[in-house]
Amino acid sequence: MDKDDILKILNEVKENKLTVDKAVNLFKDLPFKNLDFVKFDYHRDLRASLGEVVYCKNKSLEQLEIIADELKKTNKKGILYSRAGKKKAEFLMNIDKNLEYNKLARMLYKNKKEIINDSKILILTGGTSDIPVAEEAKCTAEVMGNIVESHYDVGVAGIHRLFSIYDTIQNAAVIIVAAGMDGALASVVSGLVKVPIIAVPTSVGYGANFKGLAPLLSMLNSCSPGVAVVNIDNGFGAGYLASTINRREK
Repeated sequence: MDKDDILKILNEVKENKLTVDKAVNLFKDLPFKNLDFVKFDYHRDLRASLGEVVYCKNKSLEQLEIIADELKKTNKKGILYSRAGKKKAEFLMNIDKNLEYNKLARMLYKNKKEIINDSKILILTGGTSDIPVAEEAKCTAEVMGNIVESHYDVGVAGIHRLFSIYDTIQNAAVIIVAAGMDGALASVVSGLVKVPIIAVPTSVGYGANFKGLAPLLSMLNSCSPGVAVVNIDNGFGAGYLASTINRREK
């Protein structure tokens, strides 16, 4: 699609020959912006419910500087940087003063989207050590415009802690459960509710945990229906999926 095609579409909208929704549908697959090592897909938000998320872990400071300078210019809603340690977070915040940092989630963000509805995403963890993964999910879901409530350290080793928030569990639109060790919490919660459960296995546990493989297999083999499983420590993926479900909930 070249400049003339774009102008033609805009004129058709102006002359009421084409609806705005149809025009947006035509624009959504426009080419990306090529900056050599990175290609900004600025129209991803039209196709999905969030634009590109910058994964910081394996990027150099020089690469992040170019990316941050580019994203600083945009007023797009829902900008996220994931897996950013303290050093990279400080570096990025010096470039873009509007960025905020969630230390536990290791996420930077700005321009949160407006609240999409009054439904609630609930996040639970088996233990305190699972909180960083849960915070990544929470940060992602909030930036995408969701109301999020979290309750941490409610695992099966003390099941009465879970039942103390029974009413809260029943009122959620979708529930994210982050757990390591045996990963049993997701199955327990799924057996109590009628809403989707997104299980996040975490790399928390002793040797036989195999860095999250044990809870991953437990969650995949859950006998309770309604459990979907994301990858080990993938809080971002859980938050994104929960937002997608919540967006369609009403």
